[in-house]
Amino acid sequence: MDKIVISATTRDSFGKKNAELRKNGKIPAVIYGNNKENATVTLDAKEFTKAFASAGHSAIVELKLDEGAGENVLIQDIDMDPVRNEISHADFYRVNMNKTIRTEVPLHFIGESPAVFQQEGSLFKNIEEVEVETLPANLPPHIEIDISVLDDFSKSIHISDIKAPEGVEILEDAEQLICKVDPPRSEEEMAALDEEIGEAIPEGAAEEGAEATEGEAKEGEAPAEAESKE
Repeated sequence: MDKIVISATTRDSFGKKNAELRKNGKIPAVIYGNNKENATVTLDAKEFTKAFASAGHSAIVELKLDEGAGENVLIQDIDMDPVRNEISHADFYRVNMNKTIRTEVPLHFIGESPAVFQQEGSLFKNIEEVEVETLPANLPPHIEIDISVLDDFSKSIHISDIKAPEGVEILEDAEQLICKVDPPRSEEEMAALDEEIGEAIPEGAAEEGAEATEGEAKEGEAPAEAESKE
């Protein structure tokens, strides 16, 4: 994959002024790390959103500040606007390409599990990312997990089953479960589950709901009765 390049400009607005930036299609951000001073910058919202969709938190990107020389960085963190569901802030971590880093790498599940499509089981994913240590140049954008080996309900995939890319160390317990396939629930289990849900409903709640519905119906009938009297 070609290196992703993000452009940034030096920012001198802070606090409430950042709201105006966002209205104009910009995102405030901070660059830090690698024994250099922090830098506050502004990003184009559309460009950064597209770049983050490809890079995530696990790909080295090139950040060009004020059209100068680029720096290798990781997108360390983002903030989301809960109302607009848009990125509202970003943090970049400067990377020294000669020093190992620790970061999270997502797992990509590939293939088809016979226990799912033939035996109607449900794939259970216990984890969907792993912590790794590696030189930045060796950092993979993701690690593939082939679930086609899950051909019955007794099979499972653990950290020890991952073949790590060259130069990458996975910093997780080797016995950690990654995924397995759960068998479909039996009729008895479904009946027991329905019973548990029924028991969880407070006593009298169903009757109150029925009474409320009946009351609403009577209120709705009142105008009709008045109309018939006229």
